[in-house]
Amino acid sequence: MKVKICGIMNGETARKAVEFGADALGFVFAESRRKVSPRLAREIIAQLPEDIHKFGVFVNESKQRIQEIADYCGLTHIQLHGEESPNFCKEFTLPVIKAFNIGSHSDLELVTEYACEGFLLDSPKGAYRGGTGISFDWTILQSAILDGKRIILAGGLNSENVGIAIRTANPFMVDVSSGVETDGMKDLDKMKDFIFAAKQ
Repeated sequence: MKVKICGIMNGETARKAVEFGADALGFVFAESRRKVSPRLAREIIAQLPEDIHKFGVFVNESKQRIQEIADYCGLTHIQLHGEESPNFCKEFTLPVIKAFNIGSHSDLELVTEYACEGFLLDSPKGAYRGGTGISFDWTILQSAILDGKRIILAGGLNSENVGIAIRTANPFMVDVSSGVETDGMKDLDKMKDFIFAAKQ
């Protein structure tokens, strides 16, 4: 199972995540308590191995700004969390991951309108577009409507429930942010436990 640690804000957390076995790291450029500047993201990414995927998280940002940040920082994937259209998602040379907030089976219909590299399925949105620490009903994802789609499962995951989530939803990757934090900061022990549990 592939694992993404999102909301990376410093070099030590990034290096430890890689050491523990993370496959991808997420850098938030949208309004969030985990927002980082392009300059900081670039400094952290410069320290990382080539084969680690570096996702940039954006919400309703312009194509030009996204491309500028992606090029400057050395991102490998663009993750879109806003109301971006199917056509907008096709305008990038980098792989695009489109995020959707899932509250019911009907929300999956929207996913089928997009042709993207992958789809991050998260809990219904709170104050921000993600990182709420709340999970949704993973059995929704057993619907055949998503067959052939590369799914990244997010929302309320932690080391205790990630195994059940993987068995229930059968995603391509799991994504965690608040589930490996203590007092709003990444907790290295929780991060290590989560990656180990997911990989098991």
